[in-house]
Amino acid sequence: MSLTPHPSLPRLAKPWCSTFLLLIATSGTLAAAELEVSEARLRLLPGDLPAAGYFTLINTSEKGVTLTGADSPAFGNVMMHRSVNQDGVTRMEPVAQLELAAGEQVEFAPGGYHLMLMKRARPLVVGDDVEVNLHFAGNQRQRVTFRAVAPTAQ
Repeated sequence: MSLTPHPSLPRLAKPWCSTFLLLIATSGTLAAAELEVSEARLRLLPGDLPAAGYFTLINTSEKGVTLTGADSPAFGNVMMHRSVNQDGVTRMEPVAQLELAAGEQVEFAPGGYHLMLMKRARPLVVGDDVEVNLHFAGNQRQRVTFRAVAPTAQ
């Protein structure tokens, strides 16, 4: 995407167009800048089995945010899930969205919330960095680098 105004615009209109284009290009990341992500790791399983994404998300802003999903160029499908134990049986259930109040944090960890990353687009090995885009309400996104870890890692 080019952020250069068209050459035929009047000279006085070019600065305004540049500012407008810059605002459009960065508007999807402004709110995400007030979110901190730490300990982002991707637990790889053998073959084409789904990987699990774990991380801690902290809302450092003064307003609530809603995590609505994720995607990754390294995987064809990424879903948010939560493990729940009901009557001694643990199962995964999809999570459509997750709200974080101002100052709140949530941990995506084994046995709780996690990302399920399916349909690998390329081979991955332990130690690889994998880009994941977290999606938030209001068309906000935050790119996070996850480190691929062994299946036994927590």
